[in-house]
Amino acid sequence: MAGSQIERVFNVLESLTREPRGLPMQMLAEQLDIPKSATHRMLAELIRLGYVRQNPENQRYHLSTKLVAMGFRYLAGSGADIVQPVLDRLAQETGELVRLGIIEGERQIWIAKSQGARSGLRYDPDMGRDAPLFYTASGHAWLACMSDAEALSLVERQGGDRPKDMGPNAPRSNIELLERLRLAREQGYAWVEESSAVGTSAIAAVVRHPTDERVIGVLSIAGPSARMPGARLHELAPLLLKFTEELSAASLASEFFN
Repeated sequence: MAGSQIERVFNVLESLTREPRGLPMQMLAEQLDIPKSATHRMLAELIRLGYVRQNPENQRYHLSTKLVAMGFRYLAGSGADIVQPVLDRLAQETGELVRLGIIEGERQIWIAKSQGARSGLRYDPDMGRDAPLFYTASGHAWLACMSDAEALSLVERQGGDRPKDMGPNAPRSNIELLERLRLAREQGYAWVEESSAVGTSAIAAVVRHPTDERVIGVLSIAGPSARMPGARLHELAPLLLKFTEELSAASLASEFFN
């Protein structure tokens, strides 16, 4: 009965959480030892309720974002925004400064941070500032999601983006900037060494809305170049991208993105 049916439903949902690329119905039925007919009925009902979707191209079943959003709404409603703990975990794992910028129109504003460095050199700028687009990893990560023409136009409209005290490796022309953006598109993240300031390095990647894929924020890791040379920046990339995916899901319920 009822208890057994409920258990089966949750077993289906738990199986799908472990397979972000989705599962065919036959495999689900075999994994859970459930008849195909019963599996089909459960999946059809979960689709009707909005908790599961089926990819029309390969017929695989995936979790929708509805279940994730429910959990995040509960956490947000309990008074604990779930974005800050995500930043704290990334800062702890990297031992460096982690910052989140949100997109507001034509601006990217740093609104949250977590400092992972407990001793020694620390890079810890104030929050609430606009991220300079021309010479920062955060700016490059966002600009790389645009066409070259759109990126240059936005930089031009933010004309005060090129102070005299930029780092020695900052782009010195639009051509150099476009080359940085090309590399960022290829890699899926942007990085700079001594670009925004002497002695600092950073890596950044965009956070996208989980349903329509628009860029809603940028996550970055920054610190002294002595601890974050180029090789270290690229080593951190997979971890950074993993956390941008987590923030993407969290955005549905986070006050930072709403």
